[in-house]
Amino acid sequence: MGDLILTGVSFGRTLLGVTTRPYETYRRIIDRASLWELACITVLISIYCFTARIQVVAVVLTYLVTVGLFWLASRLLGGKGTLSGFMVGWGYTLIPTLIWFWGTSILYILVPPPRTTSPQGLLFSVIYLLFSATLLFWKVTLSYLALRFGLRLDLKKILIMSVIVLPILGLYSIGMYRLGVFRIPFL
Repeated sequence: MGDLILTGVSFGRTLLGVTTRPYETYRRIIDRASLWELACITVLISIYCFTARIQVVAVVLTYLVTVGLFWLASRLLGGKGTLSGFMVGWGYTLIPTLIWFWGTSILYILVPPPRTTSPQGLLFSVIYLLFSATLLFWKVTLSYLALRFGLRLDLKKILIMSVIVLPILGLYSIGMYRLGVFRIPFL
């Protein structure tokens, strides 16, 4: 029971760190790489999946495909990171995505469509776009840090890897959407 509490406290501290000091926190995440923290992230994702009626297996499969593709590409480009470090680092990149899905679900309940072009509707749209853009910037930052520290690659190799992997992930995402596994295509 003590280990469970310690893991929860560590996870909470890391969540705060990826929000306020992502660079320092990602160095620590990759160096100590506790796979138990992935369990905490999985619980949060499972709670969302249960409430949104999304298949947890499909989300886990998407995570594993993404990690696998980046891991293979990093090996081709001379990456020297550890798989467990990268897995934990990439797991934390799911937090902004999860916050976005929870936020949009709550907004859908509070302010359901159709939204109007009234001043209140326009204000809502601006706030929603700022919220989404902020979370996207945070996700891109965390993704870069996961690739940088988790795979030990420089910016040039990360850009090359992105040109290789992102189109594959895009096709995968669209395929999952067309199969009806996910309601929107996402990474």
